[in-house]
Amino acid sequence: MQVQFYGGPLRWGCLPLLSRPPGIISRSSWGRILNSQQLVTAPNSASFSHGGSRYFSQAKSLEKYPGLPFRNHSMLSNIHTTPSFVTTSVLGQTRNLSLFRSKPATSSPVLRLAKIARLEADADAHSHDAARQVALFMELASIDSRTGYQGIVSRWERMCEFDPRSPLLRSDIAFELYLTSLIRLGLPQSVNPAVRRREALIALPPPDPATLETPAEPLQPPSTSEVIAQRVLSNSSIKLGVGRALLNDSPAPSTLGAAVAASRSIGDSGSSGPFGTRGSSGAEPVHVVIEEPRSAVWMRLFRFILIAAVYGFIALTVLAFLLENSGLLKAGRQSMKYEPQTGSGVKFSDVHGVDEAKEELYEVVKFLKDPTQFTTLGGRLPKGVLLTGPPGTGKTLLAKAVAGEAGVPFLYASGSEFDEMYVGVGAKRRVRELFETARKQQPSIVFIDELDAVGGRRNGREGQWSRQTLNQLLTELDGFSPTEGVIVIAATNYPESLDNALVRPGRFDKKVAVPLPDIIGRTQILAHHMKGVKTDPEVNIKVLARGTPGFSGADLQNMVNQAAIQASREGHKVVGLKEFEWAKDKILMGAERKSSYITPKDKLMTAYHEAGHALSALYTPGARSLHKVTCMPRGHSLGLTQTLPENDEHSVSFKQFSAMLDVSMGGRIAEEMIYGKENVTSGASSDIRAATNLARRMVKEYGFSDKVGTVYHGDSDTTPPSPETLRLIDTEIQAIIQQSTHRTTKLLESKTEELHKLAQALVEHETLDKSEVEKVIRGEKIRQVEEKLKSAAPEASTKPTRTSAPRPQPVATT
Repeated sequence: MQVQFYGGPLRWGCLPLLSRPPGIISRSSWGRILNSQQLVTAPNSASFSHGGSRYFSQAKSLEKYPGLPFRNHSMLSNIHTTPSFVTTSVLGQTRNLSLFRSKPATSSPVLRLAKIARLEADADAHSHDAARQVALFMELASIDSRTGYQGIVSRWERMCEFDPRSPLLRSDIAFELYLTSLIRLGLPQSVNPAVRRREALIALPPPDPATLETPAEPLQPPSTSEVIAQRVLSNSSIKLGVGRALLNDSPAPSTLGAAVAASRSIGDSGSSGPFGTRGSSGAEPVHVVIEEPRSAVWMRLFRFILIAAVYGFIALTVLAFLLENSGLLKAGRQSMKYEPQTGSGVKFSDVHGVDEAKEELYEVVKFLKDPTQFTTLGGRLPKGVLLTGPPGTGKTLLAKAVAGEAGVPFLYASGSEFDEMYVGVGAKRRVRELFETARKQQPSIVFIDELDAVGGRRNGREGQWSRQTLNQLLTELDGFSPTEGVIVIAATNYPESLDNALVRPGRFDKKVAVPLPDIIGRTQILAHHMKGVKTDPEVNIKVLARGTPGFSGADLQNMVNQAAIQASREGHKVVGLKEFEWAKDKILMGAERKSSYITPKDKLMTAYHEAGHALSALYTPGARSLHKVTCMPRGHSLGLTQTLPENDEHSVSFKQFSAMLDVSMGGRIAEEMIYGKENVTSGASSDIRAATNLARRMVKEYGFSDKVGTVYHGDSDTTPPSPETLRLIDTEIQAIIQQSTHRTTKLLESKTEELHKLAQALVEHETLDKSEVEKVIRGEKIRQVEEKLKSAAPEASTKPTRTSAPRPQPVATT
């Protein structure tokens, strides 16, 4: 048998029933079943409309209905009814069907079903007759079945939705049956909303009696809805959460069904009942709308956003790499990233203090001007020139001078420019662009500054990707012949850190050392930079050069510039020796911190500390000459004693190293002599560190220890000494420092009077040079207070006025 059912549009109240097997029986078929007590075959095609789709089911023919035995499950186990339709499960076999749960045979289920059908038809025909509606409600409630309770709920809610002025709304009995049905269905949470809804609808004007289909009895004032609800809840034997267990005539609804059963509205049209709505037909199929839980929607949205973010990140990374690699985001011509500099104007005459380096590089200038001069006899010029030396000695200036003398383009690149955010981009693009541009501009000079940034020594612990730039640089250096007219000049401050493959012959054949300038070179550099500065005729350049040993060309240029700025700040017309001395002290010792407040006690202690250094430098044989001593805070120190060599030092003897140690320990020993060992401060930490480092080099690198011997242990990272040797080295370092401490203590104990005089002079004058220190020791007077005020007046007049309290004047104490 094939059964076809149709119904009107379905609302939320019917959705829980969709969990049952599909199959819908029309209301007319139910009438034929009840009248003839047999199942009548419906049209041949069976379908169920669900969201625009049709689901088909097959069923076998059923025999005559009378006489069929009723089993443990009622017909509602196989036929699930709602106010809109009835679903059945006839899956390939004949089943014994019944409408309600089997009970004692006091009344036939078929007769009860017929009675309910007649009451439903009567209630539908007289929708405004409250008595007929209440009779149907009571009959549905009497079967004590989920289907009956659902029928009551659906009819009441349909009435509230589509006929809010129905007399049934004012019936307390009907409302009590409705609330009882809600509780029986396991929906006690819907009681309060139902009470509020009824009270709101009752407040509307009552219906016109003329519109009633049948004469109605006078309406009694309704009882309070809250009272009815309380009575139902108190009389009900079903407590919250156990309703489903008592309604055992059908299995518990699914999660979707339980959620939808709490809905307030059931259908859009048609009469309600436990078995169907208005007469159904194929023109009005049942439309079912299923909504997902909100949590599932949010989870799907989150998953979509997460996947989109991952794929978007991958796409953007690949796109950025392609754009960066292709250079599309760069402005201008990509092949000419390294623009050549022509006409720099720097000549060899502008470079001073490095005469030997200029002679080495002059060969390169000759080759660029006339390459045939070297190729006639079969010789070739080196491909690369490596300039090594301390910072500021003029390596970059020499390379520009070579390009300026030869009149060829000059391409500058720093070693750090080859490394970019993506590994391999520097090797693939930067290095290639540099040498491609050099070939197009040949003859030309390529200058790579800070070569150690990309040409460091390789080892097996590093990955291949980390050395791609160096490998590409090696390839480019081998990729052109000496006759192409491209000269590569590189500069580095650490030639020992370069890879051996980079500095081998054939790549950098010529290595030119650019050392610090000697006294003659410093004199030339100072004279060159002072050409554009108005100097006092009394300024002796040779004296300035003698007082600046260890200064590079950049330091000398900075000193001249700082002196000119200081003279302009003080309002002088020319730059005098005083400004040059001020600039030199600022470079050597740091700027004075005149705004810092030092207590008289701390200032006196600092004065004794610096006086100990100064006396050690004056009276220790082999020590460097004392230049200046001050107890004024400079840089990061509270005081400073500056010593300078008389001449340029190329090597240092054991006597000179020992004198350096004595001078370093002089400040700490002076504090112990004056204040006691328990009052020594931490101001000597830098002196102790310097003395320890010097003693360590004497033992490990210079072989000045008889017990350790003339063995080099400086490079302990690659060739670490044995534990016994390390203990011996530490013992010798301590012995050397103890010997220096003993010598300095003996010296200062013999010069205690000079120590007090020098400390008092430092407190009064703050800064003393060598000649003034010697006068103080001899007991002679130095600068008068009037001279100090006069010399400080121009400087004080140019300083801004201080709004804070003045610094207290230090008090000289003994």
